Amino acid sequence: MTVEVLKDISGDVFKTLLILSAPMLLASMIVGLAVSFFQAVTQIQEFTLTFVPKIMAVFAVIFVMMPWLIHVMTGFTIRIIDRLPMVVK
Repeated sequence: MTVEVLKDISGDVFKTLLILSAPMLLASMIVGLAVSFFQAVTQIQEFTLTFVPKIMAVFAVIFVMMPWLIHVMTGFTIRIIDRLPMVVK
């Protein structure tokens, strides 16, 4: 395995990881900001109030985005399998 092949594979791994995690992280961040704004307006400072909406938002995004997530993971797996002859040399 050459350094170039390893660099390409690790770059593809990190790029795919960022692409797959971005929708869930963005949904969690948006819901967290909305809940924080609600807490600031109503002066309710309950620490656990943010967890349930964030978890529900992340699960909703996973449910809605699942076909796309599977498509991205399948493409990544196919690219890794196509690179196997270069890795095994």
